[in-house]
Amino acid sequence: MYTIHDSEYSKKLAKQLLEINAVLLRPNEPFKWSSGWNSPIYCDNRKTLRFPEIRSEIADKLVECIQEHYPDVEVITGTATAGIPHATLIADRIEKPLAYVRARHKSYGLGKQIEGGVDKGQTSLVIEDLISTGSSALTVVDTLKFIGAKIPAVMTIFTYGFDTSNERFEEAETEVYALTDFATLTNVAQKEGYIEQEDIELLNQWRAQPETWPN
Repeated sequence: MYTIHDSEYSKKLAKQLLEINAVLLRPNEPFKWSSGWNSPIYCDNRKTLRFPEIRSEIADKLVECIQEHYPDVEVITGTATAGIPHATLIADRIEKPLAYVRARHKSYGLGKQIEGGVDKGQTSLVIEDLISTGSSALTVVDTLKFIGAKIPAVMTIFTYGFDTSNERFEEAETEVYALTDFATLTNVAQKEGYIEQEDIELLNQWRAQPETWPN
């Protein structure tokens, strides 16, 4: 199971994501994800990069989480591509080396998959902007573990909190820390008038069975 770092900030961030349209909710007009899933929610945290105050506070909160739980981390690693800018801000603040991991080896040059460099035996934290199934973050975790690095946790801006994702991270023995999540976001969205109370049931039905929703 994932951990929300700061419950009050979680609500604040959820409201900000809704205000800047980083999260869109359409319970009755679903989006289509690249996975083929129908979804009543679409999250694009890249939009936070357009807002200096929001992106800076995100970095500050992730640094706060790191200093509380993993003060001896040696390298900050971003997922390509969405996690890279946030990882860069964090690494700069705590004055640590920065790396990122491609989805696959380059087909040219030196054929690298890990850029910036993480050495065998080093401890690194993976920075992600969004966790749905967990596949992209876990690919980075597995790649770094393959070379002998230690990866105790993934830190993310937002997580849907799917049971399948939680189970995959538990199997990988990797903790997950999130700044906000689906449950917080839907509660804030209802209070702020983005959705109606009856929409909550549809959203929760989707979260319980995203692969087959709405059938």
